[in-house]
Amino acid sequence: MPDRFDIAIVGAGLVGASLAAALEDSGLSVALIEPQSPPRPPADGSWDSRVYTVSPGAAALLEACGAWQTLPRERVTAVEAMRIYGDDPAARLEFSAYDAGVSELAFIVENRVLAHALWQRLSRSTHVALFAPAACALAIRQDAALLTLADGTALAAKLVVGADGADSWVRTQAAIAVVGHDYAQMGVVANFACARPHRGVAFQWFRRDGVLALLPLPGERVSMVWSTGEAHASKLLALGAGELAGRVSEASRASLGELSTITAPAAFPLRLQRVAQLVKPRLALAGDAAHNVHPLAGQGVNLGFRDVRELARVLATRGAQTDCGDYRLLRRYERARKEDIAAMRFTTDMLQKLFASNVVCVAMARNLGLTLVDRRPQIKQWLAEHAMA
Repeated sequence: MPDRFDIAIVGAGLVGASLAAALEDSGLSVALIEPQSPPRPPADGSWDSRVYTVSPGAAALLEACGAWQTLPRERVTAVEAMRIYGDDPAARLEFSAYDAGVSELAFIVENRVLAHALWQRLSRSTHVALFAPAACALAIRQDAALLTLADGTALAAKLVVGADGADSWVRTQAAIAVVGHDYAQMGVVANFACARPHRGVAFQWFRRDGVLALLPLPGERVSMVWSTGEAHASKLLALGAGELAGRVSEASRASLGELSTITAPAAFPLRLQRVAQLVKPRLALAGDAAHNVHPLAGQGVNLGFRDVRELARVLATRGAQTDCGDYRLLRRYERARKEDIAAMRFTTDMLQKLFASNVVCVAMARNLGLTLVDRRPQIKQWLAEHAMA
């Protein structure tokens, strides 16, 4: 007989792990299945080149999960302002926490630090059974989802949640169609020490060769994300440490003075994906398995955390007699998330196309747009509030 759970979550990245933690007081038993070994924090003195911009709303969710407050404070940086520049040096848009009436606009956190905090939280949980590393096979029946692990362990769950990334195996097994396109771009990431203090400011430049962002890290350090064409990305990856630092300093208009590389560069492909549906009977998708957007707005992981918040709410308020895998219940989650996902997908895709265009009139329009938005406090306030949710 299989071990029985209310929910089986496949994928224990930030989204899957936070969903398991968010269900702590729901009365539901949870199996969390992850093909990889549990994450470890960066070794002393090292920095993870993959960082996330975590909104205050997402931080509140993680705090409610019991993970945020356990993060080492020396590994978290508050973003107090954001400066965005067009490819015309005169085009500029700035947001500040002071103007928005908040203490910070966002937080910058390393991937492995946050993932480790979530796993440490789950290891103390009495309602979550962890299976890692563990691959599995899936069969969805009318009364349950059946999962068989590679070691022969059999699990049965009323609901299976696919939180296993953009190439979701669960989504494929459920025959959920996905459409989209490859941007023919890579996100090149690396960390640098900087000569000038960043003062909690996140910088972003929309350039002809892509979108360059420098995000504040603790101390006089920054994390780079350069979303650029594949050929240019290959050139960046081939540069020596000193050459790369010099190239980034030049591209960022020496805003932070001389840079020195502290982590080797890495890269990941950029694409847009739209799934045909988020739910089916006994199945739901969350995070990158449910949507994949361009990272230029830094909101991909926050979109996933909002999936977690809504799915946990729907399941926690389902009523004692409602099967947590019931399709009508899961449709509430899908309807609630549809508008937010569509808006973020449209916005990031439109901005990518707008700033990738070499048409002169388009270039003039996009730079003028930055300047006009910067002069409209009401629009800036609305944009800031949405980004902080």
